[in-house]
Amino acid sequence: MAPVTTERDLRLDLFRGLALWLIFLDHIPSNAVSWITIRNYGFSDATEIFVFISGYTAAFVYGRAMRQHGFIVASARILKRAWQIYVAHVFLFAIYLAEIAYVAHSFDNPLFTEEMGVLDFLRNPDVTIIQALLLKFKPVNMDVLPLYIMLLVGFSPVLWLLLRSPSFALIASAILYALMYKFSWNISAYPSGVWVFNPFAWQLLFVFGAWCALGGAKRLAPFLSSRVTLALAAAYLAFAFFVAMTWYFPRVATFLPRIIGDNIYPIDKTNLDILRILHFLALAVIVVNFVPRDWPALRSVWCEPAIICGQHSLAIFCLGVFLAFAGHFVFTEVSNRLLTHVIVSVAGIAVMVATAAVLAWYKNIERGPRPPTVKPGLAGGDA
Repeated sequence: MAPVTTERDLRLDLFRGLALWLIFLDHIPSNAVSWITIRNYGFSDATEIFVFISGYTAAFVYGRAMRQHGFIVASARILKRAWQIYVAHVFLFAIYLAEIAYVAHSFDNPLFTEEMGVLDFLRNPDVTIIQALLLKFKPVNMDVLPLYIMLLVGFSPVLWLLLRSPSFALIASAILYALMYKFSWNISAYPSGVWVFNPFAWQLLFVFGAWCALGGAKRLAPFLSSRVTLALAAAYLAFAFFVAMTWYFPRVATFLPRIIGDNIYPIDKTNLDILRILHFLALAVIVVNFVPRDWPALRSVWCEPAIICGQHSLAIFCLGVFLAFAGHFVFTEVSNRLLTHVIVSVAGIAVMVATAAVLAWYKNIERGPRPPTVKPGLAGGDA
């Protein structure tokens, strides 16, 4: 049976917290500060980081539970977590709609409802609510949690297989990914189209994260530390950066061979294009080589804000959705100057950090003093 690591890896908290910040910045339309996010300089973005780490932490938490208490107990805990996220999604949906409707009505700007994808709700609230409960209707920026819910709902048998035959489980996940492309599998959305994040595709990154948590990372360690691997990763990141520059500077596009352009586009986010996966893996190789597990900065005050956000990812993600729309409102109704973009972005991240700090404080108070023999329970915060 695959081993389950018991040591806390603060890198998971750090990069999930950073991913939440990047998602917040990217969710604000026309935000000039979002130019600092990774989506502008390669094929992948913060979503890949979030999904991979979610798979890693889920395997850490529930893999240990499955080994100690069996399949039924672990499955119950996984489904309980999925239910908690579902409830959070429903509350987020209700409050988010109220926020958008209030702003649109108060400032007599119906474009807010159209831009945020809630116009159908205002026209047919009865049908739309039912579709929202079925996870088929999702306003703009609310696609990540339904994906996470679906991944957790189907995670129990995957985890059982990962604990017994990790390689076979990963191969099965890759086969499902390939079949998704061959047969165009996805889940229908309301009022039209399909899910923005296809769970049949994104499960591959989630399962790969779980596979790494259950011993896969140790098996890959010699390969990841190879100079050849590091050089290939750097070369691929450079190639992705060059291609990304062609999106913004047409003159650069003349240096991209036509045969490459004809074969790489479209770089599909919905179905997790293989180029996006490779870009994420290249970034992971760089991080593993230059940010070791015992990196002293992980214990410094500089990394603490991102770490505490990563340890309370569900609450901070939901907060980020509200703050992103608030930022859009400020840009539209108050000021759209560069200084305003910087102030709103920095203030939003500060609110996220402050909220995470309060949650961490309350959690410590509620938990009480911990016996010195007891180790932290979650590797990378909540699953």
